[in-house]
Amino acid sequence: MTENKEYRIVTKDLNVWIGKNHILKDVNVGIPPRGITVILGPSGCGKTTLLKSFNRLIDLVDGVKVRGTILLDGMDVYHNTQDIEDVRKKMGLLCQRPTPLPMSIYDNVTYGLWVHGERSRKALDNKAETYLKKVGLWTEVHDRLTDPATKLSLGQQQRLCLARGLAVEPEVILCDEPTSALDPTSSRKIENMLRELKSVYTIVLVTHTLRLAELLADHVIFIYNGRVMEQGEARQVFEHPKSELTKSFMIGEIL
Repeated sequence: MTENKEYRIVTKDLNVWIGKNHILKDVNVGIPPRGITVILGPSGCGKTTLLKSFNRLIDLVDGVKVRGTILLDGMDVYHNTQDIEDVRKKMGLLCQRPTPLPMSIYDNVTYGLWVHGERSRKALDNKAETYLKKVGLWTEVHDRLTDPATKLSLGQQQRLCLARGLAVEPEVILCDEPTSALDPTSSRKIENMLRELKSVYTIVLVTHTLRLAELLADHVIFIYNGRVMEQGEARQVFEHPKSELTKSFMIGEIL
């Protein structure tokens, strides 16, 4: 995969080791702008490692070693002059389980803005309302913004975490199995949010669930044992997979 204006994120010969374990092996992928790219594959194949390599959260893992290149709009995110916090601001992560901060609902949404220097109460109020509305939480919480975020249901917490991430205006949204810990109703709300957001944001979503991938994907990357087996437009991959391993996964022979 070479640098191409069709892609927002490009990896070139990406290899990642954790300790002695070679997790990602010569990964070359392209993530198109906007839309939802699903990184699909069985559990333990390296999907989350790839996702966290994009915004350098993988750096926080003990014993990690990264070789190769990751470009965001042509910018090498692993260059030694790169500001890691700037990289992470551009690529927010929605985790598998919601991770609200130990503070109020309001402070959760505005925390990133405060960290990045916003002090105007009016501006913070406007952002809190804007992004709580964007994730469909405003009507549920507008009269209890000072309550601890931990009092919210899991589904509400996940939407709150999405609002917190959106408030700092990232360019890319990374999602690591964002609905796996949620009930069906909450899962549908998150899925609907992602569909709405994909017209504005580049979204990269990790899942091992074929149903979710078929429901949301515009572009698919299939990984098996740390290697990219196939990638392309979702309908092409789902209906006419080229790799025998992809075919096996599609019919449930690989879990």
